[in-house]
Amino acid sequence: MLTINSGAPVVVGVDGSAAALDAVRVAAREAAYRRRPLRVVHAFIWPLTGAPLTPVPGAPADAGLRHQAERYVAEAVAEAGKVSPEVPVTGEVVDGAPTPVLLDESREAALVVLGHRGLGGLAGLLIGSVTVQVSARAQSPVLVVRGEPRADGPVVVGVDGSELSTEAVGFAFEEAAYRDAPLVAVHAWLHPTPVGPGDILPLVYDLDALASEEDRTLAESVAGWSERYPDVPVRHRLVRGSPARVLVEESKAAQLVVVGAHGRGALGGLLLGSVSHAVLHHSHAPLAIVRHTRQADHP
Repeated sequence: MLTINSGAPVVVGVDGSAAALDAVRVAAREAAYRRRPLRVVHAFIWPLTGAPLTPVPGAPADAGLRHQAERYVAEAVAEAGKVSPEVPVTGEVVDGAPTPVLLDESREAALVVLGHRGLGGLAGLLIGSVTVQVSARAQSPVLVVRGEPRADGPVVVGVDGSELSTEAVGFAFEEAAYRDAPLVAVHAWLHPTPVGPGDILPLVYDLDALASEEDRTLAESVAGWSERYPDVPVRHRLVRGSPARVLVEESKAAQLVVVGAHGRGALGGLLLGSVSHAVLHHSHAPLAIVRHTRQADHP
């Protein structure tokens, strides 16, 4: 289990893009909610390429790649200060490629916040490759931001009864409490789901009995957290349909969607399950992905 240090910061990755500044604004609010410091990080890959980092002869003193990277960080720190002036903010240019730098940062982070894509993203890609890789492998929850999120609407969480899903539900309750928002717990199913490798699913099953079993899975996954957060209004949504499609549809009215990185049906070798991967690419709201079970207080 992962233990989150009480002084662990919220970390946000920046690269000078508009998407990164959107992420900074969200990260500043998340740090304020949690009463944690905010750490702004820019991964500076150019030293690894052997490219010159200082200004060319005759250029202004503040030119050059290193100065540009420092400007990205300074701009992000200033923006965070406007959004949440009570939050202590630090910024650093860290030498290295973005994915390994952010994965290393996630080891000591309460939360990593990323824009959905940055300067390196191709126009045809909905999600940048760094965002996908960090979401799949981070040691902390990852919040992926698409533009300025809406201030209204519920927090939506996908539930499937797995251990990681239970952790995602806890994270969602925490976020709903921070935001003074209602929670919608969604459990979508099409047919019996294998619980472990080698499970043999029945060819014929009682649909009503299965629906009752799935309803019980949803209720049990939420019950303990509801007791812990009695002030968070909760609505259960049991839907027969594709989990990914249902969550994407629910995201249209949500201010945040929360999923576990993988659930009951995930193969051990997959870093992101098919549902979390699909929602990452198509959600209409910011998406939080919870990968590791933290050593937090479980209900």
